[in-house]
Amino acid sequence: MKSSSSLPKHLYLVRTPASQHLHKPSPETMGAKGYNLHRMTQAGLNVPVALVIGTHYTHAPQDCYLPVFSVGLHALEESTDLLFGDDRNPLILSVRSGAPVSMPGMLETLLNIGLSDHTLPGLVRQTGNPRMAWDAYRRLVASYGEVVAGLPASLFEAEIDRVTQGQDERLLDFSQLRQLTRSFLGLYETHAGRPFPQDAREQLSGAIEAVFASWNADKAVQYRRIHQIDHDMGTAVILQRMVFGNTGGHSGAGVGFTRDPGTGEPRLWVDFLANAQGEDVVSGRRNAHGHATLAAVAPDAWKQLQASAQALEQHFGDMQDFEFTVQDGVLHMLQTRSAKRTPLAAARIALDLLDEGLIDSAEALHRTQAIDAAALGTVRMVASDDPDNAPAPLAQANPACSGVVSGAIALDAQAVERLAQQGLPAILVRQDAETSDIAAMQGAQGLLTQRGARTSHAAVVARQMGKTCLVGCTALHIDEAARTVQIGSQTLAENEVITLDGNDGAIYAGQATSALVPDTALRARLEELRSQHHGKGARHHKH
Repeated sequence: MKSSSSLPKHLYLVRTPASQHLHKPSPETMGAKGYNLHRMTQAGLNVPVALVIGTHYTHAPQDCYLPVFSVGLHALEESTDLLFGDDRNPLILSVRSGAPVSMPGMLETLLNIGLSDHTLPGLVRQTGNPRMAWDAYRRLVASYGEVVAGLPASLFEAEIDRVTQGQDERLLDFSQLRQLTRSFLGLYETHAGRPFPQDAREQLSGAIEAVFASWNADKAVQYRRIHQIDHDMGTAVILQRMVFGNTGGHSGAGVGFTRDPGTGEPRLWVDFLANAQGEDVVSGRRNAHGHATLAAVAPDAWKQLQASAQALEQHFGDMQDFEFTVQDGVLHMLQTRSAKRTPLAAARIALDLLDEGLIDSAEALHRTQAIDAAALGTVRMVASDDPDNAPAPLAQANPACSGVVSGAIALDAQAVERLAQQGLPAILVRQDAETSDIAAMQGAQGLLTQRGARTSHAAVVARQMGKTCLVGCTALHIDEAARTVQIGSQTLAENEVITLDGNDGAIYAGQATSALVPDTALRARLEELRSQHHGKGARHHKH
């Protein structure tokens, strides 16, 4: 088998057991995602084999094609005993971005690369699962159309709606999915002006180029500007063997946090969607379920996940945000990163990790130095003096970030900007939690969506920005033409005021009074840490 040390510079093979001869692995050269995949294999976790195309190629992607196709792809094939583009034993790939700094949802991902009319029978032969193969193929055509060919996602979503007639698309059988794929192929050819590429290498070239190009997409540039990230660092591109969460009842995809990112409580915080692929959870276009669903459909994988989460914290010394796929009951870890969290959670987690011996007091002090101890607590609604006149909520949603916020309804970025110019707080109300809304999210005080999971990329970004966020409100319906929203039984016009309670997920009409309820115990723990170091001249450092 080809060793990873024989790969050309700027290509890295990641596999379990851990590769020992990577070329100077670092987040700067292979991106944080690729580097963390390497570290996960070192921690003994089950990670699908991957080839990382280094950040070096961001500004000249065409230079990577010769080493990738002449050497890198062969290393992947030898590590998996599969052949890319083969009609009997095909290697199917995901193509993911991975910048040196975490940029959740800002860069592109493509799944199921290598599927075609030619290779689909081989995938069916490998898995014995024609339904999964056709489901993966139709997903590829739609995502490739959107990301590579620049077609609107609504083109394919409308066709799904026409076929499903309101039922969950996961209930479609293989013949319906085969027909849906044929429809997608027709839509692609009509609107892209050329057929969907059936050659696996052409698909892969297009996917690699699109992922590198997403580094310069508007939302990515805005995110870097907001967070003062260097525009020149570039992104890596990761080619990883596909594992399929859409193989049936004992499979699925999920995103999790090793602790609660809102409060810091030491408990697994998981969103899981059975019989689905990862983009269903993180895209913001689907609602998801908690860990109870995972425990029910794949109990062994749930036990493996609990052990893996513990191993991640031990290895990285911090709370992690991870993605995973369960294929036929087997857990595969796809990525991990230090998780975005609220200041309240940041303080509790640092102090808990100190108590658990995973970090020392200097590191705990470093992680909490920017936190205002007096602000530690949870913003809650002030109860009415007259309980009989307490407001009734219009509807419930899934809280993705705590707090209470009131503001005028805004249906797009322009509405948020108009309200801001008038000095009025805005609540961005959307069907999906999309990361393309980053500018609007920055200007708004809160986010409410009809669809989306607590761990979707947009919810993660909202949490990082400190915005109260409610997702998956099934009682919300938006009328873009009339510029109104229906929440439960009540219809409200844009600019009318609503209140989001991110603590219990309730939505109210009108303005609410709220106040900070201090976490006195946490404040005392933080002040004690600071007083112990006061006057000692302790040097702060990062591990």
